[in-house]
This record gives sequence, structure tokens and C-alpha cells, in this order.
Amino acid sequence: MSFYNLNEIKEIEVVPGFHGKFIHTKNVTVAFWSIKAGSRLPEHKHPNEQITNVLDGELELIIEGEKKRLKAGETAIVASNISHQGNAVTDCYIIDVFNPAREDYRFEDD
Repeated sequence: MSFYNLNEIKEIEVVPGFHGKFIHTKNVTVAFWSIKAGSRLPEHKHPNEQITNVLDGELELIIEGEKKRLKAGETAIVASNISHQGNAVTDCYIIDVFNPAREDYRFEDD
């Protein structure tokens, strides 16, 4: 499929307060996140490279101990197997791009 309507993609709460919609190709996963203020993404790492793009709101991102508050228009890159965590300072809307594709984000209804 080449065209998608985000309004037709089922939203999944992956961790409390982090609601995502996912599009997958063979090599890439794009995650569209709506995040509630105060929600916390625990420290973790994965083999996928990640590019985080904040479109709305403010997200505190900690990458290998370095803390930065990202606002709309700001981007962060998380290299493969690097520890990181996030905290929503406000309600946020972000897009994450992962390479290779996140197999753990392939849900039955995708």
C-alpha cells in the first residue's frame, strides 16, 4: 500500500500515556505519538536507529545521561543500542522514525 490515512489507523497505548499509530515498510517504522503530559517512557535501548521529531508540545529526552527539552520543530537522533528515556512536559505530538523497522511495534491490526 502506498497511501495511508492516519484517521483510519488504530491507536495503540504502548506504555501508559504514549498512544501510537504505526506505518511499516520493509526497512522503516514511522510512529505517530500522542503523549499525555506527565507520561514517562522508561529508560531503554533497542538495535534500531531512531529520529525523534517534536511537532507540538515539549518533550524531555535523556540520551545516555544528556538531558534536553525538545520543543516543536526540534529533533533528536538516538543511535542504535543507546540508552534513552523520555518525559512529556506537556501534551505532545511527535513522530519517531526507526531503522530497521520495529518488529515489536507490528501489532495484529497493523
